[in-house]
Amino acid sequence: MLVLKVENMLEKKIVNNTSALFINNNAKEHYIRVSPDSDEYLKVWVKQPTWLQVEKAMTTLMKIDPKTQTMDIDMNAMYRYMVDNFIEKTEPSLSTVDLIKLTPYVGAQLKEVLPNPLEDMMQGDEEKNE
Repeated sequence: MLVLKVENMLEKKIVNNTSALFINNNAKEHYIRVSPDSDEYLKVWVKQPTWLQVEKAMTTLMKIDPKTQTMDIDMNAMYRYMVDNFIEKTEPSLSTVDLIKLTPYVGAQLKEVLPNPLEDMMQGDEEKNE
């Protein structure tokens, strides 16, 4: 019995508008509350990462020792890379060192608005399995 996949029989449509292939160069602004009982906010502009930046973030996260074949995960290195590369500016103006010293309350909100390379990687794996 011969079974053909319909997918192979249909011709794939090639993209016409190549702008759909590229990241949006405009950083998106976010407001991060300074504390639970404050009416003040930190304004942060976050850039969308390219696929290579997502890969680089993942390489800062996972370190593989070729000799021992062990893997270490360093979330701090990944978040430092993301702060360095995905935050375009803040209001008031803060340096990378300032951003690393944020309170846990503010930092947790910042994590929520930063790109998530782990999620992107998992989404890519799910799409491969479909």
